[in-house]
Amino acid sequence: MTVTMDKILCATDGSAPSAKTVTFAIELAQRLALPLSFLTVVDTDDGDTPMIWDAEALIAGKMPVDKPLILAIEQALKAGLRRIAAVRAPGSEIAKTIVDYAEKNSYHHIVMGSAGLTGAKRFLIGSVAADVVNLAHCPVTVVR
Repeated sequence: MTVTMDKILCATDGSAPSAKTVTFAIELAQRLALPLSFLTVVDTDDGDTPMIWDAEALIAGKMPVDKPLILAIEQALKAGLRRIAAVRAPGSEIAKTIVDYAEKNSYHHIVMGSAGLTGAKRFLIGSVAADVVNLAHCPVTVVR
């Protein structure tokens, strides 16, 4: 089996677990010298096409409006990463939106957080991380 990893997709929503995920993804991208994209999913009526900010736009200060993306990009730039991107993907099914975007855009690794819910709370609320793991075409790292 050959493992190919050319770029990393980090899903972020601005939560505390997501903040840990961003830090982990930045360190992973640095160690492996790979491009890193941050993705946030929004339930919107703005169409079904993701908005993408590439490294050139981000380094020039053209930032997305979404706070989770702004925080992730600022942290990545502060860490010295320059091969970065930000993606605002519309979708009501978060896990499916993350996996579909990763697959359509040839990402080889997804990094995301988990709140670590157990028991009845997990049963009632569900787990986006578990759904991504089950749907993904590539390896998924879940950060807790």
